[in-house]
Amino acid sequence: MEKDKKNVLVVDDDESILRVFSRVLGKNGYIVDVAGTGNEAIAKAQANSYAVILLDIQLPDIDGTDLLLKLPSKASETVKIIVTGHSTTERGVKAVDYGADDYLVKPVKPEELLATIRERLEELQKRKS
Repeated sequence: MEKDKKNVLVVDDDESILRVFSRVLGKNGYIVDVAGTGNEAIAKAQANSYAVILLDIQLPDIDGTDLLLKLPSKASETVKIIVTGHSTTERGVKAVDYGADDYLVKPVKPEELLATIRERLEELQKRKS
């Protein structure tokens, strides 16, 4: 999968979230890949380049914030957004400390998801230029 601003990896163990996010993102021109576990996400991030990774905090095999530290170094130029239904201030601070670019609380409205992705990609482009 070539790196461009349209490649997104959605990491969540909830099949309905994967379907909804895939549909919303796909309809808006994004190329979507999905992972149901942290280990699957790590393998996909090593094999492919993504512009955006959406991470759930509660995964069956690893905490999503800890997963931020295990992503390959090439993911440093990837926008990483935590998406969780289990929000606490401590988790939000930890996610940002561990490299998350943003933090969304479920349920996420499609327009909020799309706006957040667009804004974070624009910020990344500005930092690179």
